[in-house]
Amino acid sequence: MHFSLDRMLEWTPYILEGLKVIIVLSLVCALIGVVTGTVCAFLKKKKGIGWLISAYIDFFRGTPVFFQLYLFYYGLPALFGISTEAYPTAVLTFGLNSGAYLSEIIRAGIEGIDKGQIEAAKALGVSYKDIIKDIILPQAIRSVLPAIFNEFITLTKETSVVSVIGISDMMKRYSFVVAKTYSPMEPLLVIGIAYIVLNKILSFIGSRLERRLAYD
Repeated sequence: MHFSLDRMLEWTPYILEGLKVIIVLSLVCALIGVVTGTVCAFLKKKKGIGWLISAYIDFFRGTPVFFQLYLFYYGLPALFGISTEAYPTAVLTFGLNSGAYLSEIIRAGIEGIDKGQIEAAKALGVSYKDIIKDIILPQAIRSVLPAIFNEFITLTKETSVVSVIGISDMMKRYSFVVAKTYSPMEPLLVIGIAYIVLNKILSFIGSRLERRLAYD
């Protein structure tokens, strides 16, 4: 079937409804990822638990996200007889996946901090909690902010695979449109443009935030 601008415009609102799903899912997973990654960055070198953190990071960094999604959605019910739902499974999978990558990014930021600042704070009697809150985290996050935003941009694109477990994102809606119109080009163009615009906006926000922090 030939390309039709009218058909493209007709189905654009329906496809873009799936973009809302991607944005919300990515934001929730990014929040989980930042919290998980920060905790893991501090715990990785702790005796007794460091090996477990390393195993978690190795698993999520060493296997495809598609495999992880299938494992949580289909594997857990088969192994343990528990029921799973699509959206919570996607949040868990991508949140933990993002956390594994962010933990290494944040850890690199922490290790780049001048150790003299930490030693000076300890000598002044500053508690370790306040050292983390006031010295380590602000500097670490500032130094790795571009990498964190790149991870978030990657996350928005990786979540496109959630259609395989039935979540109605843009790719799921793409399949429906193609089944109705027998024309794949128009919905593909809409999806491609939507992702490009979304990631351009995220890149702009990341750049502005990075510059603002640089002047603080």
